[in-house]
Amino acid sequence: MVLEPGTSVPTLRATNQWGETVEPAFQAPTVVYFYPEDDTSGCTIEATQFNEYAKEQESAGVTVYGVSTDTVESHCDFAEEHGLAFDLLADPDGKLAEAFDVDLVDGRASRTTFVVADGQVVAVYEGVRPDGHAAEVVRDLREVGLLPTSEQ
Repeated sequence: MVLEPGTSVPTLRATNQWGETVEPAFQAPTVVYFYPEDDTSGCTIEATQFNEYAKEQESAGVTVYGVSTDTVESHCDFAEEHGLAFDLLADPDGKLAEAFDVDLVDGRASRTTFVVADGQVVAVYEGVRPDGHAAEVVRDLREVGLLPTSEQ
């Protein structure tokens, strides 16, 4: 069972696609989305759609992290190929997935997204469909006031 809303988020330490150590504090609004594998059709759709909102989210103080069990090198190639403007965290041993109670199937993370703020899970999306998921998350961030509405 994945972490539920209201649950404290575990402390993370992971390496991003540029080989830098990342330690999110999870106090500011954060989206952490787990996906199965770099450069597959569904994962590419999901990543590029999250990327479409990256600048808007960043300017509002929302951080996005994509997480899969792929290597740093794989993440680097994937991010460069698609011009991704957010961190992809490498989880080759599945420890991040385990910390969030995300199932691994054949060593790959199940599609699960968490919205986090003030150190706690605010929302969880399980078994998501890649196409349109980023827009759904952004819409929900606006509804709960973690992202300004378009009119503001």
